[in-house]
Amino acid sequence: MYYVADTQRLTADGIITESQAAEIKARARSAMIALCVNVLLIGGIIAATLGLVLFLRTPMAVALCGGLFLVSGLTILSFTDSVYRMLGNASALIGAGMLIAGSGFEIANQMRETSGPWLLLLGAGISAIFFWHFVAGHAQLRFAYGAALLMGMVMHIVGLYLAADQFELSGWPMPIVNLYATLLLIGLGLLLDQRFLTALSIVPFAQMLDTGTYYFHAAYVFYSPEPTLSILQMAVLIVLCLWWMNGSAALVRRQAGVLMVMAFLVANLCALVGSLWGDVVGSHIWGPRADRSAFEGDWAAYRQAVEAFEARALVIGEGAFAIGWALALGAIIAFAAFKNQRGLFNAAMTFAGIHAYTQMFESFYDQPLAYVVGGLAAIPLAFGLWRLNNAWFSPIEPGGT
Repeated sequence: MYYVADTQRLTADGIITESQAAEIKARARSAMIALCVNVLLIGGIIAATLGLVLFLRTPMAVALCGGLFLVSGLTILSFTDSVYRMLGNASALIGAGMLIAGSGFEIANQMRETSGPWLLLLGAGISAIFFWHFVAGHAQLRFAYGAALLMGMVMHIVGLYLAADQFELSGWPMPIVNLYATLLLIGLGLLLDQRFLTALSIVPFAQMLDTGTYYFHAAYVFYSPEPTLSILQMAVLIVLCLWWMNGSAALVRRQAGVLMVMAFLVANLCALVGSLWGDVVGSHIWGPRADRSAFEGDWAAYRQAVEAFEARALVIGEGAFAIGWALALGAIIAFAAFKNQRGLFNAAMTFAGIHAYTQMFESFYDQPLAYVVGGLAAIPLAFGLWRLNNAWFSPIEPGGT
């Protein structure tokens, strides 16, 4: 588990020695350099692979070039020492990526109507082969096997969504498709110990209730048609992650921690939507907004149905959302501080700033009394947290705040 500590103060207080502080600094630097190297390596492999596939274009040229890269990489990994392992991994992965991506592009071009199922099956087959090699394979090839497994899984997931589009799936099957993709990404993140994959699983998980993003010229939009239900969905995931983090292995704690933070980010973005527009709970799932085509262009009938649904539905106004969000953020900031959940704490503080900034200009720009009430309420809250910490944990002086 990673913790933030002031090594200079620890040394001055006699808790650690100068050599121990130097060792902590050196290990922290090594971890940062390793992260930088891995990001550059993976980014270079992805860019080179896709660039070569698009540049060569013809299947035969892609297959020959990919095969050469793959054989060269496996040769380096098998017959050289660890100094050249990075180069061998890069070459092998570019080759495997060219073969897998080239096959995917060719299937998509030649079999437009049925490419989804074919990619789904081919990706599953590739993933199964490299999963077996990853579990039982040679230690020097483990990184290459894991990356090839990831490529096969990407093909499988792309085929999954293409098949859903080609078979025109809608309604309840789509949440199942998104849940399946979520579980695949979480499982892959745990298997490969890659927190990026676990974090990425929040995208299909959020899409189960149509929460997502949209891009158009000079704007990147987050939308949540059901903010209340999406917040509850993310809250369940956060509770599960906190449960997994208690008493689990270090690998599970790392993955659960990053997934918890991602769920918290999405929940706060949904809360931001609700604080600006309010929410009619269920209107886009079981209400008339779920299927506008059923009204066959009769907008008067559609509007009547919407008004009738809103009259009997649970409606949460933007003011109630804003107040509830502020209270929840305050409670989560205190909880994260006491539990030493720094990622959750930083995310909550960030959204507290976003919430304050938004409401300052959206709701309370002409109500100075609101600032007075909020400011005076914050002072006893800070005092209470300080006293609570001193009663339960290591005391801190007011000067340390």
